[in-house]
Amino acid sequence: MADRKHSRLDEDDVRVRPQRGKSRPRSKDRPAHEDAEQGMVVAVDRGRWTCVVGSGDDERVITAMRAREMGRKGIVVGDLADLVGDLSGTDDTLARIVRIAPRTTTLRRTADDTDPEERVIVANADQLAVVVALANPEPQPRLVDRAILAALDAGIKPLLILTKSDLADPDELIRQYQALDVQAIVTTKGDDLSELHAALTQHKTVFLGASGVGKSTLVNALVPEADRATGHVNAVTGRGRHTSTSAVALELTNGGWVIDTPGIRSFGIAHVEPNRLIQGFADLATGTEHCPRGCSHDEAECGLDAWVEQGESTHERLDSLRRLLRSRSSESR
Repeated sequence: MADRKHSRLDEDDVRVRPQRGKSRPRSKDRPAHEDAEQGMVVAVDRGRWTCVVGSGDDERVITAMRAREMGRKGIVVGDLADLVGDLSGTDDTLARIVRIAPRTTTLRRTADDTDPEERVIVANADQLAVVVALANPEPQPRLVDRAILAALDAGIKPLLILTKSDLADPDELIRQYQALDVQAIVTTKGDDLSELHAALTQHKTVFLGASGVGKSTLVNALVPEADRATGHVNAVTGRGRHTSTSAVALELTNGGWVIDTPGIRSFGIAHVEPNRLIQGFADLATGTEHCPRGCSHDEAECGLDAWVEQGESTHERLDSLRRLLRSRSSESR
């Protein structure tokens, strides 16, 4: 009986079950985007990247999103991005970032010396300007040391900009960094900035410093159309108020870029290997030749104490190095 029933079935009785998902398998091939145009990322805001494409009369400001094939790859200010889509730069248009060029440099920091997560500040910079107020707020040499170490570790030239020289003498702070061969430029609000302009021209320079040191005031003087927000130092805490909330790259008239970053209160260097820390102190590194084998540079037999007593460096510099080494050894334990 069952055989007779099945014998009456034909192809019209076959049930076709619909496939789940798309009917065509996803291809692993990705478009080459040979028509993509390269631009520099100048700002990041909530999943949208502002890029500058072209130059001169053909310069355009493009708003872009990350293409699906990029995945969750990080894109930061200073990155060179390949863009496709509407590259006209007109209002209400949106392009896509399909590739990021290999970075020449990457400036990183961590929240503190025990935080394993690196935060990329900016890409492809060749100069780091550490902005320090000589007073109001007081200088933080250890913060300066850490920023210089991060710059040297990234292959970026450090530069020191000292503000508010009308409130305090800059000579002592300059002396602390002479042995590192770090150029120091002293400024006062309203003064001529020709020396600073010369140091920044044709460079991509990151401005970094604590809140209230006058960083955004300097940026406004260098790029008047920038209109970066400025704040004041709290009379009770001696700390500045965060005015810049995100990094932004601004083009200089005579060539080059200034990248203004939010004010910082700490600069972790967990990403810098401990055995490379000493290399950031060139004035002390030479003195390690007199240290015993396996010296931690923070022990009674360390040869750096005698090196400092000979006048080859300063107690302040050695103390700063040892504080960094102690923070890293504490992390290892």
